[in-house]
Amino acid sequence: MADGTTGRAIAVIGAGQMGNGIAHVFAQSGFDVAMLDVSDAALQRGLQTIEKNLDRQVKKGALDAAAKDATLGRLTTHTDLAAVNGAELVVEAATENVDLKFKLFGDLDRLAGPDAILASNTSSIAITEIAARTKRPEQVIGMHFMNPVPVMQLVEVIRGLATSDATTAKVMELARTLGKTPVEVNDFPGFVANRILMPMINEAVYCVMEGVGTPEAIDTVMKLGMNHPMGPLTLADFIGLDTCVAILEVMHQGLGDPKYRPCPLLKKYVAAGWLGRKSGRGFYSYAS
Repeated sequence: MADGTTGRAIAVIGAGQMGNGIAHVFAQSGFDVAMLDVSDAALQRGLQTIEKNLDRQVKKGALDAAAKDATLGRLTTHTDLAAVNGAELVVEAATENVDLKFKLFGDLDRLAGPDAILASNTSSIAITEIAARTKRPEQVIGMHFMNPVPVMQLVEVIRGLATSDATTAKVMELARTLGKTPVEVNDFPGFVANRILMPMINEAVYCVMEGVGTPEAIDTVMKLGMNHPMGPLTLADFIGLDTCVAILEVMHQGLGDPKYRPCPLLKKYVAAGWLGRKSGRGFYSYAS
């Protein structure tokens, strides 16, 4: 745990895959964390995931039982957005939907303290546009964690057009306090991680659609030939195929280049409800 963080308050909007991971790492690092979602059921699922991941850390010897209990003790759950009041940093990790994020940031601007930094974990939506929905654009920034958050080291820190040096410096330091490595990038569609990753995933889907190879063959080529820890189609299933489509569409619209057009097969799978691991089927079957 980092020194000097106890009593500092963070709010995380969203208790899903990314939100509960972000809440986990802040609470483990000594911050008091308010985790918010629209329903108690979603919050309970998020808490269960955090507890399961903490148990995994204890089993590996990375954490002792007392630290696990202390981490859980720093977490509170809320369905009322007003719970962000008092947080020095609010991290939004809601669904990758432009209209939802715009509305959320308007509400957060009204409800959070005047000195609070408002951060988005968006993987592709323009921070400049999100910030324009607030009266504090200099205090709005992108804080893009990688999945799974407790394990992955990178945080992309994205400056919008109006983001101040002071806001950027504080968020970079907060990321380091979590034991992460922050990398500052500028506000263009997809930022760096997804600007490079999503065209690779999309091209892998085209290879499936055109019969170049099976998903297994394509993933094996990338794992053994390029030394990737998992193949692009396995990774797409892990991310969620709907999320992949959403990111590609943001890049296609924002950059206007046809190379970012989502593969028709990817869109067809999403239309069928084949979203990857979370739905039990994507390029692979995850039926238990």
